[in-house]
Amino acid sequence: MRISVELSYYPLNEEYKQPILKFISDLKQNNALEVRTNTMSTQVFGEFDEVMSTITGCIKNAFQLPHSVFVMKIINSDLRN
Repeated sequence: MRISVELSYYPLNEEYKQPILKFISDLKQNNALEVRTNTMSTQVFGEFDEVMSTITGCIKNAFQLPHSVFVMKIINSDLRN
């Protein structure tokens, strides 16, 4: 099943840009996924298991930084146009 995920990452510290850029870079390491970004969120498209395992690993890495917040929306459809 193909899914679409929208993520927003909020590292709650003064140096927030670098952790966000690292998170996006880590997501893009998986060539099986399409990762799109804009100023508000990151969208990830692909097969359910591939997307979810990649996101889970990237979030776990990001949680090394204290007070990291993620907001995520998932739909069981491929919303790429």
